[in-house]
Amino acid sequence: MTVLRRLLFASLLMMLHCFATAADTLPSPPASTPAAAPAQAKLVFANRTIFVFRSVLTGYPPEERADGARKRLEATLARNGPQLPGTRPIAEGTQVMLDGALLFLVTPADINPLAGDTTDSVAADSAAILGKALLERREQASPRYLLIAAALCAAATLAYGLILHGLRLMHRWVGKRSTQAISRRLGQVRLKNVRVLDAEHYVAFMRQLVNLLIWGLRLMATYLWLAFVMGKIPYSRSWGERLQDYLIDIIAGIAQGVIDALPGLVLVAVIAAIARLVMLTAGSVFQRVESGELQIAWLDHDTAMPTRRIFNVVIWLFALAMAYPYLPGAHTAAFQGVSVLVGLMVSIGASSIVGQGASGLILMYARSLRKGEYVRIGESEGTVVELGMFETRLRTGLGEEITMPNAWVLSNTTKNYSRAHAGTGFVLDTTVTIGYDTPWRQVHAMLELAAARTEDIAATPKPYVMQIGLSDFYVEYRLVAYATVETPRRRAEVLNQLHQYIVDVFNEFGVQITSPHFTQEPATPHVIPKENWSPAPAARGQ
Repeated sequence: MTVLRRLLFASLLMMLHCFATAADTLPSPPASTPAAAPAQAKLVFANRTIFVFRSVLTGYPPEERADGARKRLEATLARNGPQLPGTRPIAEGTQVMLDGALLFLVTPADINPLAGDTTDSVAADSAAILGKALLERREQASPRYLLIAAALCAAATLAYGLILHGLRLMHRWVGKRSTQAISRRLGQVRLKNVRVLDAEHYVAFMRQLVNLLIWGLRLMATYLWLAFVMGKIPYSRSWGERLQDYLIDIIAGIAQGVIDALPGLVLVAVIAAIARLVMLTAGSVFQRVESGELQIAWLDHDTAMPTRRIFNVVIWLFALAMAYPYLPGAHTAAFQGVSVLVGLMVSIGASSIVGQGASGLILMYARSLRKGEYVRIGESEGTVVELGMFETRLRTGLGEEITMPNAWVLSNTTKNYSRAHAGTGFVLDTTVTIGYDTPWRQVHAMLELAAARTEDIAATPKPYVMQIGLSDFYVEYRLVAYATVETPRRRAEVLNQLHQYIVDVFNEFGVQITSPHFTQEPATPHVIPKENWSPAPAARGQ
């Protein structure tokens, strides 16, 4: 009877095996096309995903195929065989075996051919994963292995605690030393014996930076400790491997990115070095032109500096255009989108700035103004103290400094008083109105005498007087003189002194500085007899 029972039991097992084989190998019967793709199902064993079923086979959906494979695996393990996984290719796909028994079939519908997968490769991977799961299952039931794993985890935990303690001590030491170093170094940064940097802002920033670094190291240590501990526990080993693989992938990605970016960065450095060399070479030429050592027909002292700046900007823009394709991330959509956004913002918001800069360049290259010249722009008059790219600044003799946009300067009439005579100095003029009853020769002589008495007015070129208008009741006289700039007085002070001498001279010779107006005809004509045409200080025969 015992022999009969054994024979019956063996026959039953053979029937079950043939049924399972037929279930995974027989062609599927004709069926209607499903409305939606069947859901995927995973075969999980010992916390590892052995295989993912994605297709219907002989009318069995992925869920039933996964459930059947799980039952066949448990039945095979119950026989306590050597637990050797393997594969066997057949016409319908590749079978995954365990101890010669079929577990499941990998069909072409279960794989992704576009990724280069084949049924043989996917089945081999599943068999390898199954082998790991079986090994972990045996290790989990081994007291010796669990004892060793517990000891290793305890040692790792102790090392983890020591690392955290060391990071805490390093945090205190680095924070203290960095604070002292920053306070000492920034205290030495002085401008004209005045401390210009506040150490507390840099100390707070350094503390935040150190805190961020220490917390990053703590998280890294925790990550490594958790991956190690989970890798030593058989049930959670797959999770530990995922953590390790994720960290390795990140490090490998960063390293690969750095390696891929190195050739481009080398080219960017070469382009920058060449651009810098060209700028230094051109800068030496412009400096010699600016100092007067070198004479170039189209370049002079005033235009050397703006030309140098324009040349530098052009060189850097050309270098940036050449180096742009080699910058890391230059071909990404984010980088290109930011570049377009910045260009749009600059083009919209910098129209006035571009106009002011263009006006400044026109003023520089037109040479209508120079630093140190005395000019009159619109209603403003003073010495040019700065001719910049966007604005022009004048300093008047009354202690005022006037700032004018270059576009406004370019649109107004400019009078340059410093170019009437070659050499240093500037022209000044003043106007008086005297009645027709005063001889014009006498007025000329008195104005020239006042100019001669003013010590800051040059004798050469000689001051002169012009009659610029014959009004209804008086004559307009303009005195034009040339003042030197060697004296520290400003033009307003020189003009003030000239006006004082004019008043004194007219009082000295009894001539009123008036602008008469008549409401009726005078009793006698206001004419001058010929014998009185040259009264003092006018010379006879003038």
